[in-house]
Amino acid sequence: MKFKALAVALILAAGASLAGAQTTAWKFDPAHTSADFVIRHMGISNVHGHFGNVNGTITLDEKDVTKSSVKAAVDTTTVDTGNGQRNSHLKSPDFFDVAKYPQMIFTSKQIANKDGKLELTGDLTLHGVTKSVTLDLDGPSKEIVDPKGVAHRGFSATTSIHRADFGLNYGNGILGDDVKVSLDVELIKQ
Repeated sequence: MKFKALAVALILAAGASLAGAQTTAWKFDPAHTSADFVIRHMGISNVHGHFGNVNGTITLDEKDVTKSSVKAAVDTTTVDTGNGQRNSHLKSPDFFDVAKYPQMIFTSKQIANKDGKLELTGDLTLHGVTKSVTLDLDGPSKEIVDPKGVAHRGFSATTSIHRADFGLNYGNGILGDDVKVSLDVELIKQ
């Protein structure tokens, strides 16, 4: 009897250990990750921009992606629209105020499966203001192992934010109210 009880306890412990093993840790690969945006200028053209130095981590639940979590940081000092004068203005207190707010931070709260599509909802802190945003997700991709034996995955995400929600009011009437955001993230398994 004692042997059977011990065997059952060992099997249950092994099962619990395997259940915990379904979660994996991933880190953003900044060299293969981008954060881009588009905003209308004077209602007639689109201005495209990019942020460099995007970092983050994902705890991925391999069995149920909706139980995963994401934390990301974007370096606002790296904003680039291809125009030096505009970049300097975007870094000023009129817009991102990078001296005071050098990062925007995203922390996930929920991942939901809506009609076969994933939606990631979380808190975005930008320009000292935190608001909930929802991103449409494509991915995560399947795991690919590079020639060095390192596992990689990727995903893309898109959203639109209302800039006034984050206190970015400069240029009203000249700049569009909404900013389209797209992210392409490559992950490295930790």
